[in-house]
Amino acid sequence: MPNEGLKELYVNELKDLYSAENQLVKALPKMAKAANSEELRNGFEKHLEQTKGHVERLEKIFESLDETAKGKKCMGMEGLVKEGTEVMGEDFEGAVMDAALISAAQRVEHYEIAAYGAVRQFARILGESEHETLLNEILEEEKQTDEKLTTLAEQINPQAKEQEPPDNKEPQKGKKTSSRRAA
Repeated sequence: MPNEGLKELYVNELKDLYSAENQLVKALPKMAKAANSEELRNGFEKHLEQTKGHVERLEKIFESLDETAKGKKCMGMEGLVKEGTEVMGEDFEGAVMDAALISAAQRVEHYEIAAYGAVRQFARILGESEHETLLNEILEEEKQTDEKLTTLAEQINPQAKEQEPPDNKEPQKGKKTSSRRAA
């Protein structure tokens, strides 16, 4: 059967996404807790509920394929989650922490958008129209989340810039600065 290779790839990619979504179910509450902006925290909490729904939709697809959802760990998401965890461990505060969290979250969203776009296309080619519909729903939710993060970044990033310490740092010993020369 000519589609057998693509179907195997399709199932493999779905397992990867299933792992990715389950990793996010664990990571999103930590990101919400680290957020300073109430709007960002609420966004992470809302996306957690969406992510749980993504897991359910993927389970429905696996059931219809008579396949098990488990068996593969998404290394890409593992790396993205690790980077997000590192950001939360930094000593950023306030809007700067929120800007860092948004940056980490958008990396995740872009990864998911690419992955869901690919598997949706596989479903279309394989004639899995119900799967295609479910995957498209997830893809659209991921795109909406990315758009919301962009909107939040437009509000929070300027606040993070205002939060920066002034540039009038003490000069290092033995080095002249232009302000000292002018004095």
